[in-house]
Amino acid sequence: MTPVVRLLFEDWADRDLPLPAYETPGAAGADIRANLPPDQRAVGFTLQPMQRAICPTGLRVEVPPGFEMQIRPRSGLATRSGITLPNTPGTIDSDYRGPLGVALINLSDQPYTVQHGDRIAQMVVAPVVQVGFAVVDSLGETQRGAGGFGSTGRR
Repeated sequence: MTPVVRLLFEDWADRDLPLPAYETPGAAGADIRANLPPDQRAVGFTLQPMQRAICPTGLRVEVPPGFEMQIRPRSGLATRSGITLPNTPGTIDSDYRGPLGVALINLSDQPYTVQHGDRIAQMVVAPVVQVGFAVVDSLGETQRGAGGFGSTGRR
């Protein structure tokens, strides 16, 4: 059975905008759109260079238990305009019921205006495994050992 993410519109949200959707049959992520408050819809909102802001989607979500929703950048928006997410991927837990906002950052040197209805991010719904934690006296040996950042790159 296919898991279902339940969506609830905020009272002020524009219900005529498309819901999150997979744009191609093989897409892993469903595109999420900016759903701006009525007073911003005509003009959008502008992110100055290096500015961060939460972009509203007009939605609340109910992710099925045992799953998480990951919010990820859209590659085209990031490469063309420098707009990405500062906390990528953002995680929406299955017990969260608040507004779905997308944290955006403008990494370019030019202002960027997010327009009402723009595709601003993508969501990937994935299974979650919660593990136990145990304090031990030693850890198993591996070939890599304690090699950290960059230890498996070029030599």
